[in-house]
Parts: sequence; C-alpha cells; structure tokens
Amino acid sequence: MTIPAIRVSAVTKQYGSLRALGGVDLEIAQGEFFGLLGPNGAGKTTLISALAGLVRPDSGSLEIMGHDVAGDYRNARRNLGVVPQELVFDPFFSVRELLRIQSGYFGIRGNDDWIDEILASLDLTHKASANMRTLSGGMKRRVLVAQALVHRPPVIVLDEPTAGVDVELRQGLWQFVRKLNRDGHTIVLTTHYLEEAEALCGRIAMLKAGKVVALDTTGNLLRRFATHSLRVRVDNLDAALALGGLAAEDGWVEFGFDSYGEVESRLASLRESGAGLREMQLGEPDLERVFVEVMHRA
Repeated sequence: MTIPAIRVSAVTKQYGSLRALGGVDLEIAQGEFFGLLGPNGAGKTTLISALAGLVRPDSGSLEIMGHDVAGDYRNARRNLGVVPQELVFDPFFSVRELLRIQSGYFGIRGNDDWIDEILASLDLTHKASANMRTLSGGMKRRVLVAQALVHRPPVIVLDEPTAGVDVELRQGLWQFVRKLNRDGHTIVLTTHYLEEAEALCGRIAMLKAGKVVALDTTGNLLRRFATHSLRVRVDNLDAALALGGLAAEDGWVEFGFDSYGEVESRLASLRESGAGLREMQLGEPDLERVFVEVMHRA
C-alpha cells in the first residue's frame, strides 16, 4: 500500500479564544494536484505552517511521506518544499547565492546544475547574479519557488503563489508547476484565484473556521453544488428582482437553474412581468459558485 504524501489526523490549534484549526482530517495521495481553499482566516496558512513544523498543533498529528512532522522532523522537512505567501528574502545576496545557501540548509553541495535548471525553468537565468533587492515582486516570488525546489522535495506546497504576479509570469509559473506534477511531485495549492484551482486541481478541500467543510474531486464539487446561471439585462429591474433574481453588477440580474429546460419558462415569466429583456447570457457552473454555496451552507 502506497503511503500518502500528506496525512493530517485530528489536528487542532487554538490561539487564545480563536480556533485556528478545529480537528482537521486530510489525506493527500502521492502525485495529486490538490487545492486547499477557504476565506481569509479559515486556517489554511496555520495548517501549512504546522506541516512545515513552524507551528506546533495542540493535538493531532501530521505526516509528510510517512514521516511524522514532530517526531521525525528532519526527514519530514526534507520531503517538503513550501512557497510562502509573504515575500520573505535576504537582501544581501544574489539569486544564485541565495539558492546555494538554501541548498546548504539541507546539507546539499555542488548542485549548480540543478540550480541552473530551476533558474531556466522559472525564466530567472538572466537574474542569477542580480541582488534580491533589485527584483520586481513577481521575480521575487519566482525566487521563492526556486528556493522551495532546490532540495528536490517530492511534496510542494504553494501558498498564494500568484498573488501580485502579472499574467505572463503567472502563465509561465503554472506551466512549470504542471511539469513538476507530471514528473511525480505532489502539489498542494492555496489560492484566491478560483479559476486557477478549477483548471489545475484534481481534488479540492474547502476550509471554514478551521474545519474541512467540503472535500471531493473538482468535477464532483461542480456537479453537486454549482448551478447554471441565466443573466439578463432588463428595462424594469424591480420586476426582474421580484421574480427571485439576484442583482449583479452593471444592472444585470442573475437566476440559477439546474437544467436548460427551465430557461424557456424563466424567459416567459420575465416577458409577462413586463421586465423588458435587453440582453441575455448563459453561464456554466464554476468553482466560484461552488465556493460561495459551500461557505453559505457551512
């Protein structure tokens, strides 16, 4: 039986009166591209910090590739690479020097070939000799990714890796991360860009107030929770809202439906109400709708 890449068992963490983690159980298989989603304050960063050994949980256990984070910290940490949400860097070194120092933390020497490969994959080769202080925010974030990979960990956690990154850099980063996943690395992603999670993640857990409130494949979550949408722009907004529509941006009104057969009757109701249809859009289920629905139910 293959051991899971990550196993979280009944983990709790309390900060005074704040419950950061309220008994989290989670198992992530080797080779998965896994999404960890939730609103601000849901406990995502606390859980990641606990996996990295930076936070000691009040109860429960965590394992990385079968190594207990508390009892076998050295091997657990060696198997994990974490890209933090904050831009934390040493301003006194160049990019290459920083990666060599990071390698030294894990007792690795003479790995310039691997460093060169990482730099090329992240389009950082031309910045290898640049001081960290001179880099843009997007480039600094790429260096954080390179630091997490320098010891070749099988499990990689990305905590909001594309926050503040422009579109071109973001696309290049995801291309590289997809390749890592294809090569067998387990990827755990937290992001507020739900379209990214929908496109990348095979399975998703949603946290709220320190608890897992949804856990399933992305496809199953879309089928279980999300509805299609009918968006209309009308002459008489109040008439459309009186039919149960929800006000959207720029004067649009949105109705949810489960099957396309409902669209005809909804349009008939709008016509009879005197709302006056001007424009219409049909929307497919997406992860943002799932997220809102799950958080509302939770």
